[in-house]
Amino acid sequence: MNRSEMLSRVAAHTDPWDMVVVGGGATGVGVAVDAASRGYEVLLLEQSDFGKGTSSRSTKLVHGGVRYLEQGNISLVMEALKERGFLRQNAPHLVSDLAFVVPNYDWWEAPFYGIGLKLYNLLAGKYGFGASRILSREETLERLPTIKEEGLRGGVMYYDGQFDDARLLINLAETAAEQGATLLNYFRVSGFERGPEGFVETVLARDAESDQEFRIGARVVINATGPFCDSVRQMADPAAKAIIAPSQGIHLVFDHSFLTGESAIMVPHTSDGRVMFAIPWHDHTLVGTTDTPVAKAALEPVAMEQEIEFILDTAAKYLDRAPKRSDVLSVFAGIRPLVRGDGAASTSALSRDHTIHIDSSGLLTITGGKWTTYRHMAEDCVNQAATLAKLPDEPCNTRTLHVHGFHRHPEKFGALAWYGSDAPAIQDLVRADPSLGQVLHPDLPYIAAEVVWAVRMEMARTVEDVLARRTRALFLNAGAAIAMSERVAELMGRELGWDDARRTYEVERAKDVARGYLVRPLPHAAVPEPETRGRDRSDDQPAR
Repeated sequence: MNRSEMLSRVAAHTDPWDMVVVGGGATGVGVAVDAASRGYEVLLLEQSDFGKGTSSRSTKLVHGGVRYLEQGNISLVMEALKERGFLRQNAPHLVSDLAFVVPNYDWWEAPFYGIGLKLYNLLAGKYGFGASRILSREETLERLPTIKEEGLRGGVMYYDGQFDDARLLINLAETAAEQGATLLNYFRVSGFERGPEGFVETVLARDAESDQEFRIGARVVINATGPFCDSVRQMADPAAKAIIAPSQGIHLVFDHSFLTGESAIMVPHTSDGRVMFAIPWHDHTLVGTTDTPVAKAALEPVAMEQEIEFILDTAAKYLDRAPKRSDVLSVFAGIRPLVRGDGAASTSALSRDHTIHIDSSGLLTITGGKWTTYRHMAEDCVNQAATLAKLPDEPCNTRTLHVHGFHRHPEKFGALAWYGSDAPAIQDLVRADPSLGQVLHPDLPYIAAEVVWAVRMEMARTVEDVLARRTRALFLNAGAAIAMSERVAELMGRELGWDDARRTYEVERAKDVARGYLVRPLPHAAVPEPETRGRDRSDDQPAR
């Protein structure tokens, strides 16, 4: 993907686009893939970077949702399990099997959870990842060497999927581009114009890099901005009533020693009624999540102190070595775009099904859902959008469409495995310039060539783009990300022609963002109120 080429397409395009998608997260990019692969002319606009919001901040699981099974939402579980299978087939370089163990400390837990997880596996049918089974105490300790032993009776094991969310999103954007879609990051939608019949037919947008304004015609506009979709709806119709009840979830990241086995822990009932996971991810341990209602979604949400303490306290009940604040390498928060429900007692009780809403302005909004079901959401959305725009019916073919980077044996590329079929090209960069093989920080596996690749081929425009979403440095180790920022800026500056002032600005901005991912010791025993990060001047604006 090349941003200059994408921008030139928009400037040269005089006819209305078949579909203009607002929002560059999993939902929006999934829609772009689906629509472009059917032959429709598609333009996607993202105000920040692809996946800047919710889509890079998940629990890194491709799963059916064990908790939804308990809630009785069988249809959602079956749909998600099927989509889990499609994802593993189409992106094996990014989606893999992972064994989960539910540790049992009471006599009734093994039969109770054992039956439920057998049903979970049964619902997967031919898309199953592996059979569940009851483990003895010794087998549980073998799989989870760091689990708390006192009172442990055994466990129940089942299989689900794991992935890298931001890397999958970037590969999906590349897939969309290969299918003919035009995608632009740092391109803010500021408003809409309606035609004679009262329906939205023009998108007003501004390129953040050139400050140039555009008027873009569209046969249908799709609002895929997740927790910010109400703000976009109100651009088209100020009287539109809110449909989103935003909920925040956070995750803490520790080093590998807290979960040394190759299996994950699933805690089916925490004190707030959610499940909690501790999973191995990129040679680190990721623990989460919470479910905290928030009044307003932010582009850079803040992990509240009570959320941090909740995860630490819950993890201490299951891990032999209780994690402390000083052990946290990074903390990140994300906002779930939950659709408001009647009579729900809490956000954790709201449905994770997706919703398609068409306003009187003709603006089509798709929201809700979960990462695992992005493809099905996109199929449903494009079907309805094509009808709304009076476009020719074309069949969906994404069930078998390989995602960019598809490779059946990515492990052969070592630390570059997540790039799949792109890995040899990154290795070629190192062969041409051995200095690009240098590791950017001793605590992380990333090399200089990945920065160059991110700029040339993946539309990375800022140091934060590279630290947070092209590599996962910021999410794994915020301190290491801060240390890497100057070298990353130097490499990006060579590619993008930055002067000293721009490099300095990029480093300072990246460090400012990264500081928000650090957990600091509490003064005395006080728990302060959450504070607002001054990291992104667009926090108060609708996300695209």
